[in-house]
Amino acid sequence: MVHGHGRQAHSHDRETETLEEFDHFVANGSLAGHRVQSVDLTDRTFALLSTDTAGAVFLGCRMQPDAAAKVRTDGALVFPPVPDLPFDPYRGLLYSPDELFEGLAAGGYEATPDALAYDWFQRTKADGDIFASMLRSIHDDAISDALDELLVGARVVGVMGGHAMARGTDAYAGAARLGQALARGGFTVATGGGPGAMEAANLGAYAAPHPDAMLDDALELLAKAPSFVPSISDWAAAAFEVRGRWPGGGDSVGIPTWFYGHEPPNAFAGHIAKYFANATREDGLLARCNAGVIFLPGAAGTVQEIFDNATPNYYESRGEPTPMVLVNRTHWTERLPTWPLLQSLAAGRPMESRIALVDSVDEAPDALRRLTGLG
Repeated sequence: MVHGHGRQAHSHDRETETLEEFDHFVANGSLAGHRVQSVDLTDRTFALLSTDTAGAVFLGCRMQPDAAAKVRTDGALVFPPVPDLPFDPYRGLLYSPDELFEGLAAGGYEATPDALAYDWFQRTKADGDIFASMLRSIHDDAISDALDELLVGARVVGVMGGHAMARGTDAYAGAARLGQALARGGFTVATGGGPGAMEAANLGAYAAPHPDAMLDDALELLAKAPSFVPSISDWAAAAFEVRGRWPGGGDSVGIPTWFYGHEPPNAFAGHIAKYFANATREDGLLARCNAGVIFLPGAAGTVQEIFDNATPNYYESRGEPTPMVLVNRTHWTERLPTWPLLQSLAAGRPMESRIALVDSVDEAPDALRRLTGLG
């Protein structure tokens, strides 16, 4: 399961990301050296005027002019909010589905913050503007920081697979059962955060605290909008109907990207780390899967992820190799014969005992436990 905010494990942490945290540190007498991220401080002028802020950094925090002048006099750095952006580059926390899909019911997907951020990215990614490039980089670094804080102490298992897997299929139901089993086994499920197999695994984790019948009913409801094509709005609305009918679902993580704008994020990941830079997103997703990765059938993107994960396992550049479980023997030995190459790479190396190929998705959790020595 997701363990929550990482500062619980780091008493020296001076990042301040909510108004409650700000008030706590003010009550303790000092903000000196703190990093305050995207907190609206317009109603905290007296606190800022009466508290030591020497060496502090305020990232995108709204404040009254006299408060801003005072903290600068203290020696603090103030990075003001950037106007007219559809996203916050300084954000201190990951996205939630409600945040990214705000306005879906009233205006459709095109009116949501997620769609508006993608439109901004499309307009700015090729114009060579250093300011837009800087904003994307700051945003993505803030997302990575928030993701690391969230996952402190968590046993993270990645579930990789294609975006084309349709709701209502046996494959989708199998991926959902996999996410459910992993979450119930105490793992934090992490996916690429998009549709298809990724959504199914996040759905399974969401369903984990509920009775088994809930997942069956949810799968039936979702099948009415099998794909995000032709209507992302209908596809997302079905997911929010499930969330509304069965609130209190389990947490998991989705790590999508605006680089693939045609793939919307799914609404079942409780925490969404969305990036502009796909390379940062891909490497960060796999690097955080400290308890292994399960690869469902996919195409070029999933093949790339297999070898992006295999390379640090081969060289042990991240330490001891982590488990890799490939699901569907026919797919990975005949259709896209990735398994023979992975076997050849692993031969005679420590990673050889950390890879497995299974026929069905139902076998994957047991295979993972065997590779980790838990089975």
